[in-house]
Amino acid sequence: MSVMNTHYPDPTRIETAARHTLAVIVDNEPGVLARIAGLFSGRGYNIESLTVSETEHEKHISRLTIVTTGTPAVIEQIKSQLGRLVPVHRVTDLTVQGEAIERELVLCKVAGKGEQRVEAMRLASAFGARTLDATLQSFIFELTGTTDEVERFIGLMTSVGLVEVSRTGIAAMSRGAEGM
Repeated sequence: MSVMNTHYPDPTRIETAARHTLAVIVDNEPGVLARIAGLFSGRGYNIESLTVSETEHEKHISRLTIVTTGTPAVIEQIKSQLGRLVPVHRVTDLTVQGEAIERELVLCKVAGKGEQRVEAMRLASAFGARTLDATLQSFIFELTGTTDEVERFIGLMTSVGLVEVSRTGIAAMSRGAEGM
């Protein structure tokens, strides 16, 4: 009996979904972000985190960092479809390249008086958060860290009077001397 090669996945094999961080270099022009978001939503894929900013002003080039989850086949399909979009120059799967450096910035507003106020300051200090604003009734803290660190910080601040949260999403870069 011969084994037949096929391009279709083995229906008996169960693939597990994994989180991937993709770096996408694009032309900075109107509609690019909408086209990329449309690619994801049109196929039922979720964007867990999305950051974008112009990185090369003279060339009008932007870098998007997209965090998504999918099976290996889904991730390959996402990368392939992103790569076919006209304003996309390059798609790099930072997860496949090895451990990327990932960081997120969070601003947390915490309100409280007395012991709650003291505890908020103590927790912020323990996490290495900066105090950006302080009034007699509230603080605004800034913390940069991994997503897990940010989640823990938010969870603890909830117990001492968290009022508002603003997060940047993940910025990521592969380790080593090579660039994208």
